[in-house]
Amino acid sequence: MAEAYDALNALRERGATSLTYGEKINVLSSTLAMVRPSAMAPLKITRINEVWEALSGEKLFVEAQSDMARDYRRLAEGFTELFEIMRDEWRWEPQDWLDIQGFLWIASDRTVRIQVGADSANGRAGMERAMSITPVNLILYGPPGTGKTFTTATEAVRLCGEPVPENRAELMAAYQSLLSAGRIEFVTFHQSMSYEDFVEGLRPMTGSEGDREPESTGFRLETVQGIFRRIAKRAETSGAASARSDTIKISGRQVFKMSVGRASAEEDSRFFDEAIQEKCVLLNWEDLNWSDGKYADIAEVLKTCQNEGRIPGPITAQSGQVLQTDIFRNRLKIGDIVIISKGNKRFRAIGEIVGEYEYHARHEGIYAHRRAARWLWNDADGMPVSEIYQKDFTQAAIYQLNKDSLNIPALERYMNSQNTDGVTEPASFVLIIDEINRANISKVFGELITILEIDKRLSQPNALRVRLPYSGDEFGVPSNLHILGTMNTADRSIALLDTALRRRFSFFEMMPDASLLENVASKCGIDLPRLLSTINERIEYLYDREHQIGHAYFMACGSRADVDEVMRHKVIPLLAEYFFEDWAKIAAVLGDLEPGEGPIKGGFLKRAILKAPPGLDDGEALSRFRWEVRPEAEGFDYGKLVER
Repeated sequence: MAEAYDALNALRERGATSLTYGEKINVLSSTLAMVRPSAMAPLKITRINEVWEALSGEKLFVEAQSDMARDYRRLAEGFTELFEIMRDEWRWEPQDWLDIQGFLWIASDRTVRIQVGADSANGRAGMERAMSITPVNLILYGPPGTGKTFTTATEAVRLCGEPVPENRAELMAAYQSLLSAGRIEFVTFHQSMSYEDFVEGLRPMTGSEGDREPESTGFRLETVQGIFRRIAKRAETSGAASARSDTIKISGRQVFKMSVGRASAEEDSRFFDEAIQEKCVLLNWEDLNWSDGKYADIAEVLKTCQNEGRIPGPITAQSGQVLQTDIFRNRLKIGDIVIISKGNKRFRAIGEIVGEYEYHARHEGIYAHRRAARWLWNDADGMPVSEIYQKDFTQAAIYQLNKDSLNIPALERYMNSQNTDGVTEPASFVLIIDEINRANISKVFGELITILEIDKRLSQPNALRVRLPYSGDEFGVPSNLHILGTMNTADRSIALLDTALRRRFSFFEMMPDASLLENVASKCGIDLPRLLSTINERIEYLYDREHQIGHAYFMACGSRADVDEVMRHKVIPLLAEYFFEDWAKIAAVLGDLEPGEGPIKGGFLKRAILKAPPGLDDGEALSRFRWEVRPEAEGFDYGKLVER
């Protein structure tokens, strides 16, 4: 250990000014680890600080208050204590610091994802909250028109932990609010649906990759997340539902986009890390101190840039060093919201400004301007800008966002999602998959079929992660993500559904309920419950029970004319599809089929005899008929469908 102290002090005294603080730590720790693995491990400053803050509530290796020997002593004491716990309490004997570090790296991944705070006791409570949630995998199946899609809206609101209004309009308003906030997603499966659409895939991208890079020619392939990965990420990084007394709202605040370091430059990641750790936002531009009160006037900023600035060329009030300095120093107010970009297509942090302008000089002469901030949400990987804003970000370091283009419910959800104080469980999210049986399930879900199982979700006893093929990321399904599917049995029998999917979902059958039409029947003057029951009994006799007619077709009817409209344009065409234009069977369902081969004028259909062409009229030709629906002027006669 003495060698470690000596090396740390020597490095500090010699300066090594060409290296960043994080690089010094990494180089030194890696060198020492090769010589004395029992007293050092290669350290990445960002990761070790995350772990140390989660364990002790304090930062370690902070450049502004650097004393590397002291920091190493604290690290050594912590690792020694962990070594003893692992050996004496867990009955596991790590060989050296690399074993301890490996354990911490794995643990820190999960800790960060479920937003463990500085208080380790709160962190344990967060893990217990996650495990208390039982995920739901449910498919509603039945014939068309039985209210499956509407029922998923009701169930989704309930699973999100929100009150379920009895009034339909209020229910749909609650559903739309959760949809806008990103807690519910809706997708319809179809024959062309693929893994690349649903989970992730490569997409050609044009333009620049980072914040302040010139536009590039040609295109590049980028991994783009599908709807399932996006909502899974929201669920995994969300700490709590937003129904709290201290919920932060956008109302009365300005919202700004900011860049802190170039997203595509690895060497700039330290500025973002510093901003998060030291709870501030940083601006680059001219290395000039704008603390003097006179710089509240942009004219003074312009004059100083012209006289003392290092950036060449004509300088006006619209020049970046003038305009963006003025925005950062003067227009950005305490209480305003800043969204930190990661390139032009992603964002990685959201904060609230809590302090006035400060100047912190650096020997490199960059990123000296700062404002204190309270970080509300952060994720180093970032999320797509489209989650909260209608446009991509532009390259300016700071500018105000147009509120008309902001998805305010979604932004407010992100702002409040990592605040877990006093909350008993994380917020729930729901993915609704309509017509789930119309896609090739094995093709769309791929390896995710395995980790959809309840006990293999994150924070469950047998939790699993898989490595995704395009991004290479390790991915698991959070326990607070519920999946609701609907399946139209007229499209495909449940017996033909992928066996792997059937084993991982619960199934709830929704059949036509004629009793729900009693109130509608009183408005229309037709016994609709009897009409629907009769039609469905005949369909089941002639075809099967999976091709019945749902009650939802008639729920909106308010008059006899409305019923006629439904029968003419929905029910009869659906019967024609079911029976492949076999009009005799359609007539049998509607009660219009009569014995014999003469003309028929039924309640819904008319049958006329077709005259045989010359040469076939010798009396031996089979009778041929023309079937047609009664014209609107004649209306329909429901007598044979409602008679008892």
